[in-house]
Amino acid sequence: MTQTTEAEIQERINGLKNGEKLTPEEIAEHTKALVGFKYTVDDYYEVGREEVRKHARAVQDDHPVHWNEAAAAEMGHDTLIGAPTFVSVLGIIAQRRLFEDVVTGYDLWQIMQTDQRLVFHRPIKVGDRLICDVSLDSFRQMAGTDVMVTKNIIWNQHDEPVMTTWTSLVARPAVEADPAVLDELEHVMMKVDREPDLPHTVHGPFARYDDPDPVVDPKPYSAINFDDLTVGQELPPVTKTLTRGNLVNYAGVAGDPNPIHFSDEVARVIGMETAVAHGMQTMGLGASFISSFVGDPAAIFEYNVRFTSPVYVPPDSYAQVDFTGKIKSLDPETRRGVIAMVAKQGDRKIFGRALAHVQFN
Repeated sequence: MTQTTEAEIQERINGLKNGEKLTPEEIAEHTKALVGFKYTVDDYYEVGREEVRKHARAVQDDHPVHWNEAAAAEMGHDTLIGAPTFVSVLGIIAQRRLFEDVVTGYDLWQIMQTDQRLVFHRPIKVGDRLICDVSLDSFRQMAGTDVMVTKNIIWNQHDEPVMTTWTSLVARPAVEADPAVLDELEHVMMKVDREPDLPHTVHGPFARYDDPDPVVDPKPYSAINFDDLTVGQELPPVTKTLTRGNLVNYAGVAGDPNPIHFSDEVARVIGMETAVAHGMQTMGLGASFISSFVGDPAAIFEYNVRFTSPVYVPPDSYAQVDFTGKIKSLDPETRRGVIAMVAKQGDRKIFGRALAHVQFN
């Protein structure tokens, strides 16, 4: 584990608040020194019934386990469960703390997600009080940008592991920006007159920081039968439509204030054609596509996506994303399989790699 301490981090934060300026090289050196540093978000996230539904709507997922308790019970769940990418709501909270208080020196609007790996230990369900351990897993520099991987291990109130996630990010250190750009940001970034004083309900650090990652123990729940599947079998294709309304709704549901998802002007500053959909939004659409085939989203025990191109959503029209997939492999001994998915906007691939690992019945 890194020797960087909480006291040293606080000293760095105080310096930045007092106007201390760091060079990109100093920012990178500080971030590199934090690899291995771990902390726990100091308030739990309680999963609510309507939050599960709002997120499912935001990723266009009508699977009954997210909406109807009676239907969820028929599939073996004691309450509604979150869609596979529901964790993005908690992830935004953890990431904000990471970049505001720990890995400082990067502008939120210049951080781009490139890869996401989700490993599921049990479904997120209504009533869970989720506790998130956060660490910086790796750091490197490539082509003038800083590339880092953050890891979250999420637990419920019963000290049971719920998920382990890895997020790969590309970031540019904050530098003196064009005043016109700063003025544009000033007029589009979300405003809050006063930040609330949140309670500290979780008190780390914890001894589990040095434990191995939780073991994956998949269950089929109400997934389709393994014996009905063949390698190469294709999933029924699906097309999802996104408008600016979808983008704004998702930003609100996920609590993601990054203006590249609703401001063309800010998006163009970092080289985008127009505002773009959230990576986790498109990943959520893909999860909905896979869940409808699998039969029960809780049977998905790993979901990995590499983002290669954003989904551009014009201000006065809509974007369409075409999802196709096929069964890549099947293991008769474990009755598990891997589904490979392709997502395209027109001829342009949105995902470079997208795989779902499933425990079938």
